[in-house]
Amino acid sequence: MAFKPTILSRHKLTTSIATGATVIVLATGGYAIADSGSSSPSATTTTATSHSATSGRAISGSGGSNARSGPAAGGSSGTVDSVSASGFTISTPAGQKVTVNKASSTTYQKGTSSISASAITKGASVLVLGTTNSTTITASQVIVQPTNGGGSAASSAAAVVPFQRGAPATSKQVGQIPADYSQGSGTIVSGTTANNATKAALAAYPGGIVDRVVKLSNGEYEVHNIGVNWPHHIFVNQAFKVIGAN
Repeated sequence: MAFKPTILSRHKLTTSIATGATVIVLATGGYAIADSGSSSPSATTTTATSHSATSGRAISGSGGSNARSGPAAGGSSGTVDSVSASGFTISTPAGQKVTVNKASSTTYQKGTSSISASAITKGASVLVLGTTNSTTITASQVIVQPTNGGGSAASSAAAVVPFQRGAPATSKQVGQIPADYSQGSGTIVSGTTANNATKAALAAYPGGIVDRVVKLSNGEYEVHNIGVNWPHHIFVNQAFKVIGAN
């Protein structure tokens, strides 16, 4: 299966990503993966590989994403821009555009109450959970959120560095990063576990798109975030509390 070319930041490229792939140095100073001979493992409960854990940013308008194994459980949050028969689009607090596709099994909720799909209207603030494939999410659950601004939510959004084409990557670390963490380690998870970790990560750092959740060897989780310059990795403990990011 051909591996879709992906632009990666220089400092995020690891030597292990070169396995089964041709790495090309671009004139812009970045790298691209031209081909990979590896097969695509299941996105549910599968061992994460080095190339699937490489950080990346979804580039607005390109449909691109970071190198990874395939669609996996994740989500995003933002304001509804438009609604159609097949779903809706949202803009995240960091300006990323996300397409949300609904399914017959998609559920809708406001607070503790179930609502209908018709309650999803332009301007609504929503949290979307489901299967993420680059900037498209097939929703399993859509939660309408309060639209009140300010407070801790605004502070969290301000901490996120939006993606800007051509801008240098932001490299910083906050909080606690598991001592034995290495990119590519762990097991991709789904279901309630992935949903709870995604909710925690997006509450702390709204603006990006969670494209997978990985359970680490110490029982904690790495929530992988695209569509923003920073953070790319958000670490959540077993109680689903955010403990760090880089």
